[in-house]
Amino acid sequence: MQCSKGMRVLLADANLDRAASVADHLAGSGAVDVLRLDAGESLAQAVARHRPDVVIVDMARPDRDQLDSIREVASRHPSPIVLFVDRNDPAFMEAAIEAGVSSYNVVGTALPDVKPIVEAAVVMFRRYRQVEEELRKAEASLKERVLIDRAKAKLMQERRLSEPDAYGWLRRQAMDRGRRIADIAADVLDGSLAPTKERRGANGAR
Repeated sequence: MQCSKGMRVLLADANLDRAASVADHLAGSGAVDVLRLDAGESLAQAVARHRPDVVIVDMARPDRDQLDSIREVASRHPSPIVLFVDRNDPAFMEAAIEAGVSSYNVVGTALPDVKPIVEAAVVMFRRYRQVEEELRKAEASLKERVLIDRAKAKLMQERRLSEPDAYGWLRRQAMDRGRRIADIAADVLDGSLAPTKERRGANGAR
């Protein structure tokens, strides 16, 4: 896979010499736009201003204080973050990944080929976000099913409806009102919505 044309890479550096080499590696193909922080600008501010495709943080040494800026970016402007450090520290690596780093790399005087590292970080970040979104949807779906089941149970107990009638009533209300069944279920549970006597047949809701 090649770096997409016009990929915007924000480079935040503490190791100036290595950062210059990273910039040269990325800009050499002409396919990457390398951006830098302004004087006095925080990493989160730069990310908000540039909206880069990937962020590279180049540390002279593992620095836990700098992880706060990475956490801020991960929270406010989620982006693939590549971290270069010059010394191995397993505890720091774990903390960095927890803070939001997509790719953790220990490099010495010989800088590795940066582009594959950046490309892999972007792919991993996108996959992580996809899995995260799928998990969020699954959790929301489970919560909605529990909500609907509770609303059905309430209708069955208080209005003497059968389970199919209780669900049918919820479904009709959702269709009539242009709302989701889970929203109708929430209204039933908080008492703001209930079937009227006029709408109930001998065996429950019509």
